[in-house]
Amino acid sequence: MDIGMTDEQEQLADAERAWLSRHDPIAKVRQALDHAPIRIDDDAVAHAEESGLLDLLTTEVGGTHMDLAVCAEAHGYAGSSLPIADLAVARWVLERVGVESDALTGVAQAAETTTRPAPMAADMAQFVVVRDESVAVVTNPVLAELTTLDLTRSWARLTLDAPEWRPAPPGTSERVRAALALHRGFDAIGAAARLLEMTVEYAGQREQFGAPIGSFQAVKHHCADMAVGVEAGPRDAVGGRRVARRRRRAVFAPGLGRGRLRQERRERSGGHRAAGARRHRIHLGARSAPVPAPHPRR
Repeated sequence: MDIGMTDEQEQLADAERAWLSRHDPIAKVRQALDHAPIRIDDDAVAHAEESGLLDLLTTEVGGTHMDLAVCAEAHGYAGSSLPIADLAVARWVLERVGVESDALTGVAQAAETTTRPAPMAADMAQFVVVRDESVAVVTNPVLAELTTLDLTRSWARLTLDAPEWRPAPPGTSERVRAALALHRGFDAIGAAARLLEMTVEYAGQREQFGAPIGSFQAVKHHCADMAVGVEAGPRDAVGGRRVARRRRRAVFAPGLGRGRLRQERRERSGGHRAAGARRHRIHLGARSAPVPAPHPRR
């Protein structure tokens, strides 16, 4: 992931990937997949607690969302069941509303009498639920399990039965929404990078017509397109946040309209995607081919 990380962030990402490599989460998932539900690895929780990652966003530690993003990407790459970003954001919310708790706490966004999907809800001791500018701490919630394609984590909605809401500082709900969108995006980028590596490895091993399928031009192009998407993912995630901030400022700056913002983002994204596609196709040995213009984002 190359989006202008600091040396400290690169070291943090390397250290987290090294720990996850030594405690392979996918191997544990495979052992339990057919006969038991996916659970959070106790060793991963202990590691995150001892290394201060769960308190990363608190005032005492003073970490940034970019610090947390590199950890989320590492856990996504490893297929970890630990939703580290959700846990860190929950600790941050608890601090903002003055609640002290070391319990394993998840975070969820209220949606009328239920919540939006939250990962590994059955393993959480409690949840902080955010709604508008208020927060509720919910213990032992009734869960509605969801069926998904995610084999590394379970997902569920919480049923809200008249929880006790308390006021939160202005902007808390919006900041939680933005943080979860960002970090879950980086988690998905990490998973996509791992899947790309597995795909390229398989394409080099599987043979058809006496040759590895990775030598076929069509397969090369598909792999190249996947590589471009993975490479562009972090830039799109960070760029999306910048565009969102500029869109809010556009309300007070009539000269900067939505059309101009969409055009700027489309040009930035389309440019590096097209250049990246050519580079990856050359690297994979495919003949030079014109890259179609990206479809306009609506």
